[in-house]
Amino acid sequence: MSDSTTPDLDLSAEWLEADGLGGYASGTVGGWRTRRYHAILLTSATPPTNRMVHVNGFEATILVGDASFPISSQKYVPDVTYPRGHEYLQSFTEEPWPTWVYQLPDGLVIEFELFVPRGYSGTVLKWQVRKSAEDCPSINVELVVRPLISGRDYHSLLTENSAFCFEASVQEGQIEWRPHADASTVRAFTNGNYTPSPDWYRQFFYSDEAARDLDATEDLASPGELRFHLSAVPALLVLTDDGPWSIRRLSGETIEEMVERLADAEQCRREQFATRLHRAAADYLVLRGSGRTIVAGYPWFTDWGRDTFIALRGLCLATGQIEDAGRILTEWSKLVSEGMLPNRFPDHGVAPEYNSVDASLWYVIAVHEYLNAARMAALPCFEADRKTLQIAVNQILLGYAQGTRFGIQVDSDGLLRAGGQGLQLTWMDAKCGDWIVTPRIGKPVEVQALWLNALWIGSRMNSGWEKLFLRARESFHDRFWNTAKRCLFDVVDLNHEPGVNDGSVRPNQVLAVGGLPLNLLSPVKSQLVVQIVEDRLLTPMGLRSLDPQDPSYCGTYSG
Repeated sequence: MSDSTTPDLDLSAEWLEADGLGGYASGTVGGWRTRRYHAILLTSATPPTNRMVHVNGFEATILVGDASFPISSQKYVPDVTYPRGHEYLQSFTEEPWPTWVYQLPDGLVIEFELFVPRGYSGTVLKWQVRKSAEDCPSINVELVVRPLISGRDYHSLLTENSAFCFEASVQEGQIEWRPHADASTVRAFTNGNYTPSPDWYRQFFYSDEAARDLDATEDLASPGELRFHLSAVPALLVLTDDGPWSIRRLSGETIEEMVERLADAEQCRREQFATRLHRAAADYLVLRGSGRTIVAGYPWFTDWGRDTFIALRGLCLATGQIEDAGRILTEWSKLVSEGMLPNRFPDHGVAPEYNSVDASLWYVIAVHEYLNAARMAALPCFEADRKTLQIAVNQILLGYAQGTRFGIQVDSDGLLRAGGQGLQLTWMDAKCGDWIVTPRIGKPVEVQALWLNALWIGSRMNSGWEKLFLRARESFHDRFWNTAKRCLFDVVDLNHEPGVNDGSVRPNQVLAVGGLPLNLLSPVKSQLVVQIVEDRLLTPMGLRSLDPQDPSYCGTYSG
């Protein structure tokens, strides 16, 4: 049999269901996992950090009389796909949530759907018969499901070990597993019958991890199997953890009523969005503390300061989620330290990392645009937010003006100097061991564009910043224009050496002519900058980070 009954179906395409807390369920259309981050129950203990993988996947088999048909697929070392349930896959759709339809050889059609209800650490799974064999409309159909469990940190991989606990606590319609003494409890609500049958499934292979040159094999534990009479009623399985956002059954509620309640609420939530793009944008807005934040990307990023404040304008303001923008900015305002906002939060622990020169400046830009939007929308929270956010803006400008971490300080020309050996403070922050790929020590061009915009915004809140803004703007005009290349220098006072400039043609300079509230160049010079960036850096995939004509340019990645 061919790989799929639907040749145009991309079995390697990935789907993701976010819970609004930092957790998610994710996988491929074909059903196998290609990443260590693919799981059907992955939750965040302290949103959006401390993510744990509880249930990685499952084995699912349809039994019809003496015949059995897999409707799940797994990838094993070295290049083995077993079972091959994808061969029966007829269709896949993401609407209203991931849904697979399998057609078996005897005409039996099985539908499987999965969704993550927003605001809960949990996943709902449902299998049902969509069409019986024409010659046996009342045929007895059973479904057997074996959960594959790890109970691990989402960056880690599990290896078979004797410490894993297969024991289950079973009540009517509820099963609980606790794979390790320090792991959360995995709770399942179901209308299936559970039978203990502990076993290890060894050497799953994750191709996307191998492509990143990382460990790519994992063993998973299966404590038992669930059996459902699928010809009678749909098979229901609700997976959750034991944390504060776990899914709970209401008093007297049946599993059928529970799934219907969750599905109705989630369907209603999804229908409120104007487009799928609006709905996808909302997946990046998650809980942090008593407020909100933005995750920098799935599957492994949490919330990063720079990414949050850049993305806020598109994810919140452009989509009309103005109040969410206010909640995000006020939550982050509590974290200003010595004029700086965190660049990132570690996955574990509470100490944020303040290793970015531009995150705080992007925050000022985001505050400016939020306050404009909130004022235009006449939001009731506008006045209170304005006072809170203006205090944060002033703290940032004051910290940078007086000097803060990592040599960040206003120089005599009014421009912002930053950096030192072993530090990567701009968005070009790749680091391999002790090697900083692009140090950019001195006065980077986009940092000055952000600094001048922040001073301009600050001067509209507090006139005391106007003098510094005017001095810095004059210095920018005098010092950054590269007459030879008819564009902007990437860094001036390179390595803090006065008058030493880096003439590398990089995309960073575009922020001086667009994308920020204040354009810093004349129309003629702005056009020259746009032209050289377009000519030297634009590709069908986006902008290069360096002109290919530069001696340092490396066109082929290896690492």
